[in-house]
Amino acid sequence: MPVTAPITRTHHVVFRAAVLSFKESAPRGRAPVALHVGVPDASNECHVVQPGQALDQALRTDIAAALLQRTAAQSPHRWAWLTRVGALALHDADVLWSAAWYAACAEADVDVPLVIVTRAGWRDPRTGVGREWTRLRRRSGAAP
Repeated sequence: MPVTAPITRTHHVVFRAAVLSFKESAPRGRAPVALHVGVPDASNECHVVQPGQALDQALRTDIAAALLQRTAAQSPHRWAWLTRVGALALHDADVLWSAAWYAACAEADVDVPLVIVTRAGWRDPRTGVGREWTRLRRRSGAAP
């Protein structure tokens, strides 16, 4: 199911948490591409693409399927997000991992949305719906 506007409050909270977590944990301009499945700031599984790692579409789909299987107990409350550096404009990695993700979801007969997350915001690669922040900060009193 693609993320469409207007987004729900739950989607806003979850995707904002994913952006904050990535921003706080990844050094500027140095983070590798990583696929996460689960709940941001809680339990999630992750695959980090190592520099120079050769991945074809079948291997990406297998990785996505494995992450789906590992997080099956969290269903229906799980999300997927691809973290990477750079702007939120469509990137090659977004297209490659999005195709793999939705192929794995089709094989597993589940519908888990995928968004792209950078230090500045998030975006659904299928619909273009997203949110960017200029100065995103954790709210005072909120747990890190």
